[in-house]
Amino acid sequence: MAESSKMNILYLMEILHRKTDANHVLNATQLMEILEQQYMATCNRKSVYADVQRLQDFGMDIRQTRGTNAGYYVGSRPFELPELKLLVDAVQSSKFITAQKTQELIRKIEELTSESNARQLNRQIFIYNRAKTSNETIYENVDTIHSALHANHQIRFKYCEWTVQKKLKQKKGGEDYVVSPWILTWDDENYYLVAFDEIAGQIRFYRVDKMQEIRETDQPRNGQQEFEGFDLAAFSKKTFSMFHGDDVKVTLRCENALAGVILDRFGTDPMLIPNGAGHFKVAVTVSVSPQFFGWVTGLGPGVEIMGPESVRKEYRDYLEGICRQYK
Repeated sequence: MAESSKMNILYLMEILHRKTDANHVLNATQLMEILEQQYMATCNRKSVYADVQRLQDFGMDIRQTRGTNAGYYVGSRPFELPELKLLVDAVQSSKFITAQKTQELIRKIEELTSESNARQLNRQIFIYNRAKTSNETIYENVDTIHSALHANHQIRFKYCEWTVQKKLKQKKGGEDYVVSPWILTWDDENYYLVAFDEIAGQIRFYRVDKMQEIRETDQPRNGQQEFEGFDLAAFSKKTFSMFHGDDVKVTLRCENALAGVILDRFGTDPMLIPNGAGHFKVAVTVSVSPQFFGWVTGLGPGVEIMGPESVRKEYRDYLEGICRQYK
């Protein structure tokens, strides 16, 4: 077989993958024309039929239609179009992925389907207009953290906060943070590192896009005992925007219309107990913080913190502090 003929089957595989789907088929004549015009390949109908058969024997799902619109197309693919749309949505809505990287990733996702389907994915790019991080090093950060997780090592890094000048300023005067990484998680459209701080003796959370100069150390991780019983899903239910406070069992009295809000936030385990006309009570464990109080305030008079009294008082102080600003 001539060298050019050996390449034809690879060209044919690319053509079928990129240009065909159930709604766009190519017959042997059309395949020949593309091979000759775009790939400068020498072929004939017989060789096209033979190469299609070889690709089918290899396991490529090439299907054939007959009748007025006869031709070949790729049937099943590793990712179906609805799955690719979900991936595009996730990439586009992720604040921790920069705008430039978003475009790069979506272009790569488009290569997983036909050109006609890729145009549908491309249209979705313009649906959203969400804030994006400007930290282009986040991908290297994630890679370094995964390396440390795999090697069971601690990491060092600088941690930052935003200034009114919209600049990231290193906290603690640029002093290194040294922690043991255990979990990478995605919450509220941000990437977080869950780690053990040996000096504080606590589990801490860090926004990955606010971490700079991450280095893997040769020191072994610690905090295994603290993470043995750690339930990230349970923690997420009681924590608001990764702001941690004291864990308290709080009783809420809610309007029945807010049952879905409560179940979405805390899951289906808590019991919703009827309490007067149109209301129910529910006891949930929450991390008491300003973010929790902000969540309650956003639900308005439909939710009341019934107890404990210490949390009620803390919430009253929170509301009074806000009211004083508007007097």
